[in-house]
Amino acid sequence: MLESLKHFIENYTHLPDHDWALIQQVFRQHNYKKNEFILEQGNICRYFYFFEKGLVRFFSNVDGDDVTKMFCVAPYCFTSKVSFRNQSPANESIQALENCVAWKINLDEYQKLEQINSWNIFMRKLLNEIQEFMENRLLESKVYSAEKNYENLLTRYPVELIHKIPLKHLASFLGVAPQSLSRIRSNMHNSRKKLT
Repeated sequence: MLESLKHFIENYTHLPDHDWALIQQVFRQHNYKKNEFILEQGNICRYFYFFEKGLVRFFSNVDGDDVTKMFCVAPYCFTSKVSFRNQSPANESIQALENCVAWKINLDEYQKLEQINSWNIFMRKLLNEIQEFMENRLLESKVYSAEKNYENLLTRYPVELIHKIPLKHLASFLGVAPQSLSRIRSNMHNSRKKLT
């Protein structure tokens, strides 16, 4: 239900009824199955998405290896920003890690929404939030150990959610081999057992 988008926007800014009427007119629902590609690297990202249910992963194929850049948990908005804005080939793929309910708009519709003040405030705050997350993630990946980065992941997301992400994708995100992540998990589990 598109009401979830309305509530999401209202977390960032006041949303007058008139603005909401214009916004909700342009979004169309699309469902994605688990493991389905929403965007494949090299294709043009045609849509900006709000997804109300699900989990997606952003990754790039580098020399034959998938490198996970980030995970996005519903409710949230996403796109491949440069590809969408410029209508150029994407340097990343976006994949549903579980069944997802999404709402999408194309670039023309997005540009029409940019004429709405509340939409612009919402997008500015959302983009700032994403940029802050990416900057923190980059710093953490350079400064902290894989163990510390995994602990940080556990504090940001519910454990049930972490367990939905395949080990190889989590390991790629943390920049370690799957075997190393298994060892980190095992060590953390054993440390907790000793404390109880």
